[in-house]
Amino acid sequence: MSEDPPAAVPGRLTEVVAAGDVLVVSGAGMSTGSGIPDYRDRDGRLRHTRPMTAEQFRSEPLERRRYWARSHLGWDRIAAAQPNDGHHAVTALQRAGLLSGVVTQNVDGLHTAAGTSDVVDLHGRLDAVVCLDCGDRRPRLELALRLDAVNPGFRDRVGVAGGLRPDGDVRLADEVVECFRVVGCRRCDGVLKPDVVFFGEHVPTQRFRHALGRLAASRSLLVLGSSLMVGSGYRFVTAARRHGLPIVIVGLGATRGDRLADVRVHGELGAVLGRLADRLAAGLAAGAAGSHREKLWNAGVSRQV
Repeated sequence: MSEDPPAAVPGRLTEVVAAGDVLVVSGAGMSTGSGIPDYRDRDGRLRHTRPMTAEQFRSEPLERRRYWARSHLGWDRIAAAQPNDGHHAVTALQRAGLLSGVVTQNVDGLHTAAGTSDVVDLHGRLDAVVCLDCGDRRPRLELALRLDAVNPGFRDRVGVAGGLRPDGDVRLADEVVECFRVVGCRRCDGVLKPDVVFFGEHVPTQRFRHALGRLAASRSLLVLGSSLMVGSGYRFVTAARRHGLPIVIVGLGATRGDRLADVRVHGELGAVLGRLADRLAAGLAAGAAGSHREKLWNAGVSRQV
């Protein structure tokens, strides 16, 4: 495995991307530049307490109330987050025809907001809610307005809450949670849940097969900002290795897949991807990069990142 310092864009990374048909898999480190914290430190340890499990949410009304109180205040910050340079660079590479697909473990929707098309949101999206009883899906904004209506003055009483957590919620004292009211499904009054995969849940089978199936149409795997500690992300690396595809991992800190990587780049994603895109646009990559130069300029790489 080759490793390069943060300031460098290794030639091997450039060659792999320039060859095209790259499957991108992104994780929480992709969105830290947009103000959304990641789950783990540079050694792969959880920064926060273990996230709420699906079983807790489904079976314990107090835990559901705690989740919705915290998430209701955190939602404004998630909704206001904007794509960063890394997201825009991925979009430019896709528009240049270099990517076979984009799969994200993130639930913030920022790849789509940056203009990337046909993104597979592996773990769902926070901007939607689903009823656990009838399956009805509704926009998160609608739920936010309903929660404001049944909790008048809640935001003003709480004031500025604690720091945003990776799941899109904030820290709140138990006495604050106790006064919060939740609402049920508009169709059946059932239990509402954010349309995301909770800790302890499995990614829906069809969605995962669709995402993993994109490796069949790919020449390489590019992992961006994921520790790969979660099995759904790590399986892309093991599958790529079985198929003999080059594996490139870019991001800060250790990852579970480092020992399987062909190229490992330690650095902040926005900076690394921006330099990569500039290098490709300038026609400096070895091998196949020259054939993609015009496409990259037309995609506006240098203007977007």
